[in-house]
Amino acid sequence: MNIKNPILAAVLVLASIPPSLQGQSALNRSVRTAENMEPAIPRPAQDKAVAEKLAALEKKTGKKPNIVWLLVDDMGFGDPGCYGGGKAIGADTPHMDRLAMEGLRLTSCYSQNTCTPTRSAMLTGRLPVRTGLTRPILAGDTLTVNPWEGETSLPQILGESGYSTLLVGKWHIGSAKGMRPHEVWFDEYYGYYGAAKETSQAVDPARYPDLALDEEKLASYEKMGEDHSLVHGFKSGKLDEISVVKNTEDMARADMVLTEFSVKKIKELANAGKPFFLEHAFMKVHTDNYAHPDHTGMSASKYPYKDALCEVDMEIGMIMKALEEAGVLENTFVFVTSDNGPQMDGWPDAGYTPFRGAKGTTWEGGVRVPGIAYWKGMIKPGRVSDDVFDLMDLFNTAVHLAGADVKLPKDRYLDGVDQTSFLLHDEGLGKRECVFFWYKSDLMAVRMREYKEHVKVILPHSTFMHIDMATVQDTATAPWLFNLYIDPKEELPVGPRMHASLASLGAEMGAHGASFKKYPPKKVGL
Repeated sequence: MNIKNPILAAVLVLASIPPSLQGQSALNRSVRTAENMEPAIPRPAQDKAVAEKLAALEKKTGKKPNIVWLLVDDMGFGDPGCYGGGKAIGADTPHMDRLAMEGLRLTSCYSQNTCTPTRSAMLTGRLPVRTGLTRPILAGDTLTVNPWEGETSLPQILGESGYSTLLVGKWHIGSAKGMRPHEVWFDEYYGYYGAAKETSQAVDPARYPDLALDEEKLASYEKMGEDHSLVHGFKSGKLDEISVVKNTEDMARADMVLTEFSVKKIKELANAGKPFFLEHAFMKVHTDNYAHPDHTGMSASKYPYKDALCEVDMEIGMIMKALEEAGVLENTFVFVTSDNGPQMDGWPDAGYTPFRGAKGTTWEGGVRVPGIAYWKGMIKPGRVSDDVFDLMDLFNTAVHLAGADVKLPKDRYLDGVDQTSFLLHDEGLGKRECVFFWYKSDLMAVRMREYKEHVKVILPHSTFMHIDMATVQDTATAPWLFNLYIDPKEELPVGPRMHASLASLGAEMGAHGASFKKYPPKKVGL
């Protein structure tokens, strides 16, 4: 049966879905089009207009668009100038600011609360609680199951759809055999398996003398299997060790080495004639930050974190220039973001957020991040939107841009939403209704429109100690409901004393929880 009305078609599909997966509130505008798909708000006219726009571009270029993600590590919402930082906090960010001015700046863009969960969610379109990748994989961790088994990665879908796929920089989603980027379908990987601090603490005697200068402790740490190497891996199985970080200067130079590699590869990929997917994941600005020897003091602040922020911004400019010089800028979708809020536990080696909380929490400061979408000629310059966007949505959006929706898995739940038309339409409206926030295996909160409800919260017991000295607590008598438009810092719950939004958001949590009955989460030993 060919039904041309997309809303009617969605209603008919919804009627065939078990009631346990239909429990959304009356305020919810979204529609579930398949049992294993996150509901989305129907925007048929917007979808149609953008489909025509993409078809015209493909007719002009003769191929699908390139996709480039620029993922900064631990950059705070308030760090870039276009989000209120920049010059105001002693670290100018002209390249990110230009992309925001010439593209779309999202003001309610959400990550997971730490890096491994976010990075895995972006590449699978699934919440970390579903894949088992619920927290960072650290030195000494032994996983009982390879979390990538049974998952369909974005590079797999794109590779099968004619794309070249490349990851440059930080991985942090497993360094054991079978879990490395080139083993989960990236054609090529050039970078470091872990976070910066996992390497720097072994080579910085000034900051970590009790480890770096103690031969016995250092030997024990190295036996945990943490790899300090820059590696170059290929889907064919070939793996080369390029260099090893031996001191803080090596760590300071790492991002420039990675950027120079991406710049070189962009030219090669453009000349190859195939569309490409490049995820460039910066090591900075994750603590510990060491200024590049050629750029020490480049920020007005002069602090290492701010120097690192300025360096990352400069390298974003280098990558954008490479795309332009390769002649592919008009056929490349670029997205700049951060994997979580700032890691305030490392203060003053840390970024800034105007919101409550930081990395490691599900308060806005831990999960609301910069999100800049840029596509020359395809995204109207100067757009700003507060419609909610989850970084998982990049998975579905990339698949749609590649024309590969039929390759989306049907045997597991997908939490991402295709936001192509939201990003590309001149007056685009978001298609995601709710964002759900998890801390490891605990459902903590939900946001719908301007409301956010917490059933559990993470409370620090000392200044900035959102990871090292914090506890998870139930909200007791009633959930904590905040109106983020009047209380963006989540300081005073409005609760049932004001209106019935509390019940509506509770229904959303119930419907979300029901999806785990048919699609249970994996346990991988984290």
